[in-house]
Amino acid sequence: MLKPVSAQEVEAGAESAESAERADSAESAERAPAVRWALAALSLSMLLSSLGTSIANVALPTLAEAFSASFQAVQWIVLAYLLAITTVIVGVGRLGDIIGRRRLLPAGILLFTVASVLCGVAPTLGLLIAARAAQGLGAAVMMALTMAFVGETVPKARTGSAMGLLGTMSAIGTALGPSLGGALISGFGWRAIFLVSAPLGVLTLLLAHRHLPVDRREPTTDRIRFDNVGTLLLALTLAAYALAMTIGRGSFGPLNVALLSAAAFGVALFVRAEARAASPLIRLAMFRDPVLSASLAMSTLVSTVMMATLVVGPFYLARSLELDEALVGLVLSVGPLVAALTGVPAGRVADRFGAQRMTVVGLIAMAAGAFILSMLPSTLGIAGYIAPIVVVTAGYAVFQTANNTAVMTDVRPDQRGVISGMLNLSRNLGLITGTSVMGAVFALASATSDVTTARPEPVATGMRITFAVAGILIVLAIAIAIGGRALSRRASSA
Repeated sequence: MLKPVSAQEVEAGAESAESAERADSAESAERAPAVRWALAALSLSMLLSSLGTSIANVALPTLAEAFSASFQAVQWIVLAYLLAITTVIVGVGRLGDIIGRRRLLPAGILLFTVASVLCGVAPTLGLLIAARAAQGLGAAVMMALTMAFVGETVPKARTGSAMGLLGTMSAIGTALGPSLGGALISGFGWRAIFLVSAPLGVLTLLLAHRHLPVDRREPTTDRIRFDNVGTLLLALTLAAYALAMTIGRGSFGPLNVALLSAAAFGVALFVRAEARAASPLIRLAMFRDPVLSASLAMSTLVSTVMMATLVVGPFYLARSLELDEALVGLVLSVGPLVAALTGVPAGRVADRFGAQRMTVVGLIAMAAGAFILSMLPSTLGIAGYIAPIVVVTAGYAVFQTANNTAVMTDVRPDQRGVISGMLNLSRNLGLITGTSVMGAVFALASATSDVTTARPEPVATGMRITFAVAGILIVLAIAIAIGGRALSRRASSA
């Protein structure tokens, strides 16, 4: 027989619940500043690594003159940074999962900061390239582990907002690089573009050391070992592919074919090694997850398309619209600026309406903008170019935030680093591939041997055809997104 509950007991229970609620509120209020400072450290980490990618490009003519070197030689200042990130980003993500992200991320920030100083004081071109490679290694750690930390820093319901913030900082770093680099070179010389990262690196390191959460290490029965063989094979394979896509300045010769063949052979060796490894770098079974596989494929396609805006845009603006260098730079900065302004709102929308749904919405916007550009008449001028670029870039910001959120929200803690590394790798591979592929499409569509001296009409035609191809690639990404969602529902209902 149930005992009746007295009024005193009801009152006591209510007081208990109220006190518990007050305790939870107090704990949340107490934790809020720590979360904000941790996000500040992660945001600066993303900003610095993105700034390092874009700030050196504007200095290449100055560096060629300073070191009395050819343009092909000074290109390695950019290529060394990109290659270092691409080849090791998955490996450092996995290393963070094993030894602890709280330990590894500050080490990466420190390496980036020290390497920035070494770049700024390098007496020779060879030492500058070596320091840039070291800076790229630090940036790889920062990129891979920054997203991985989100799951331990913010509540699950706010993952999209945090991813949007990181996307915003990445866009700001990319957009800020050329303008900040140009101002520093004109005012203080080329060394300032590298030294400017040092004080920001020190600040980021202090914030990370003080405010990042401790690693949540789950007890295991056996010690997890780092996959040295798999890491080396993947690094060599990615280096071969990246070099095949970037050397030759658009021409595809025997060396490019040999490097691509080596990359294909490396993939086969890597798959075989991972299937036999006791603690593989990448568990091949992960690719059976339709959400992860679709997200990686879409990220690569979308990044390939985004390179079209950087490859085609300058030539179209300069040759067809006949803008001077200053106006070309101003128009090109619109895209990253839109991405920066869209990132945080895109994260909140992804949290509210669902990441997978907003992934498709972002892709539809990108496809619409690309197809509008493919039908764009030159008579519409700058406004006619900027309007669809805003649509493409805003769609990209929504896609990137939602796609990263969809993948990272439910990842196991011991896999966050490697999954984050794979997401960044898919983006980098898309950018590298887009540089070569979209550039080749533009050159072929323009039907001219030298795009830099082509007449306005062929360049405009090349731009339209290139963005038509870009639109088709985005439609393919939409099909992958819809197919991935259907497979995911089928798997969850089985």
